[in-house]
Amino acid sequence: MRANSWLRFASIGAVGVLLAVIPLVVGGSSFYMRLATVMLAYMTYTIAFNLIFGHTRQLFLCLGALAGASAYFSVILTRQLGLPPWGTIPLGILLSGSVGAVLSYVSVRRGLGVIFLGIVTLAFSLVFHNLLLGLREFTRGETGIVTRGLGLGIMEDRFSGYYVFLAILVLSLLLYYLLVRSRVGLAFRALSDDELSAELAGINVTGYKVLAAFVGSALLGTVGAFYAYYNGFVGPEIFSIVSIDTMVLVMLLFGGMGTLLGPVLGGAVFTVVNELVRPLGPLNLLVYGALLVILFVLFREGLVVMLQRLVSKPARRHVPEPPPAVVTGPEP
Repeated sequence: MRANSWLRFASIGAVGVLLAVIPLVVGGSSFYMRLATVMLAYMTYTIAFNLIFGHTRQLFLCLGALAGASAYFSVILTRQLGLPPWGTIPLGILLSGSVGAVLSYVSVRRGLGVIFLGIVTLAFSLVFHNLLLGLREFTRGETGIVTRGLGLGIMEDRFSGYYVFLAILVLSLLLYYLLVRSRVGLAFRALSDDELSAELAGINVTGYKVLAAFVGSALLGTVGAFYAYYNGFVGPEIFSIVSIDTMVLVMLLFGGMGTLLGPVLGGAVFTVVNELVRPLGPLNLLVYGALLVILFVLFREGLVVMLQRLVSKPARRHVPEPPPAVVTGPEP
C-alpha cells in the first residue's frame, strides 16, 4: 500500500479519535452534546452529497426528502406493523437508495443537465413534503410522530446517540475513500472532467452515475433513519429543504467538493454558524444565500484545497534550484 493511502487512512483515524473525545471536552452538557451529534449527522449528509454532486455533477435538491423517506418509512413500519427498528431501518435505507437511483437513471436517459436535474429533484422534494401533509393517517402531518430509541439503551441517552453517529461518519469516510480510490473513482473523475469524452472512451456513464446516486442516497437514508430515533420526533420541518439541502450545499462548497475531509471541515464550521444565525429566524436564509454567492464566486475550490496549496508553497520554496549552466566561449 502506498504512503499516500496510509496517510489518508491515518487522517480518517485521526478524525475519529478527535471527534470521540468531544464528549469529554464538553463535559456531558446536553446542549453541546446534541449540537455535536447534529454536527456528525450533517458531516455524513455532506459526504453523501459529495458522492452525488462532487464527483458526478448530479445536483440533487432533494437531500432532505431522501433522508426523510427513509426515516418515515422505518418509523411508520415500526408503528403500524410492530416491527423492531433494526428490521425497518435497512428497508428505509434501501428505499432512499432506490429512489435516488431512479432519479439519476431518468435524468441520464432523458439527457437532463445539471440545472434541469436540480429542478426535477426540487419538484420531488416538494411532492414528498406534500405527501407528508396529505397522508395524515400515517404521518400525522405537521404534528409529526413521536419515536423512541432503538432498544438495549441505544439512542436513549445523549452519549450512545453521539457514538452511533460517529460510527456512521467514520464508516462513511472509509466507504467514500475506498470507492474513489478504486476503478469506480477513476470513472467518477472522468465523468467530472468531461462526460462526453468519458462516454466515447467506453465508460458506462449511466451505470456509474446511478451507482453514485444509489450509494449517496443510501447514506442520506441511513442518517435520516437513525436521526428519527435519536431525535425522539420526526416531522416535515426536520427534513425540509431549508434544514438540510441549503446547509449541506454550503458545507460542501466551503469544505471542498471531491475531497475526503472537506465535508468534515464544512460540517464542523457551519453547524456552529447555523446555531449563531438561528435567532435571525427566516432571515438566516438571506445569510446562507449570501454565503452561497460568495463561495461560488470567490471560494470555489474549498477550504481543503486552499490549505493544501498553502502547505505545498513553502515546500516548493525550499527545493534547491539547479546551478546555472556555464557558457563558455569559443577557444582561441
